[in-house]
Amino acid sequence: MRETMKAVGVQADGPLFLEDVAKPAPGPNEILVKTAFSGLNRADLVQRAGAYPPPPGASPILGLEISGTVESVGSDVSRWKPGDAVCCLLAGGGYAEYVAVDEGSSFPVPAGMSLDQAACLPEAMMTVWANVFDRVGLKPGENFLCHGGTSGIGVMAIQMARVAGAANIFATAGSDEKCLLASGLGATRAINYKTEDFVEIVKAGGGSDVTLDMVGGDYIQKNISAAIPDGRIINIAYQNGFQATVNFAPVLMKRLTLAATTLRARPLPEKKRIRDAVERDFWPHVTRGAILPVLHKVFPAAEADQAHQLMASGAHSGKILISW
Repeated sequence: MRETMKAVGVQADGPLFLEDVAKPAPGPNEILVKTAFSGLNRADLVQRAGAYPPPPGASPILGLEISGTVESVGSDVSRWKPGDAVCCLLAGGGYAEYVAVDEGSSFPVPAGMSLDQAACLPEAMMTVWANVFDRVGLKPGENFLCHGGTSGIGVMAIQMARVAGAANIFATAGSDEKCLLASGLGATRAINYKTEDFVEIVKAGGGSDVTLDMVGGDYIQKNISAAIPDGRIINIAYQNGFQATVNFAPVLMKRLTLAATTLRARPLPEKKRIRDAVERDFWPHVTRGAILPVLHKVFPAAEADQAHQLMASGAHSGKILISW
């Protein structure tokens, strides 16, 4: 009989719950990780609602990132060995006691870093690099506008832009307290979007070369207005809606680039390329403490539903985790 493990289950119109499921076995290029912490992402809420199914072949269990300890390795794995502390990006399966993950989607946990801190890093850092640095090419000396500045993505985007030499870093957040956190992480101007007009503030500060947006909706036109000539705008989500009435004249006149990407369904070699770039360009800053995990709260796995409620409320700053 195949071994079982605990995982977080989803039921229609009901709370998350713990259930027994089959324990995965690692494939030739995979490592089997005993999960210590599972990171929450807003995509988990969307999947739970039935609007973001896992890509073909991925686990249907929620969860896109974990930290833990390697228990066993596949026959073709060369880098990792049992006992290694890792944090990993997943296409699914993270809300479980064990996860089988491609070795090219895994990072070494820096010496001295706890596993809860490490669980805050892989999805956010890979998302930021793939979008802000790879797709739209933020360069040293350019201005950067980051929406959701204290989200799990935002806290990493601010820090990564800072160590990469961005000039002005504008970050929007929904309270004065969150703006203080964004400033402490490196934002040169944190903007309370509930009480301030981010477009006017960004334009007064020189405009935005690169904008990272997960809001969409009416922010699409506002981002276009805040951008300078040859600016680049990248969307990773559309929390305020996929549809908007947009005047494209300034896109044409300012020679703007509008882009959007997702990370989850990319092929494994592409994820390895992103992992390698993050490890080369930004992991040394993590190791020396120049990029810090921002952890809001940890819930035991049996309280995963309460963790989802907190994420849905938007009251958090940084990462929410569940522990095993």
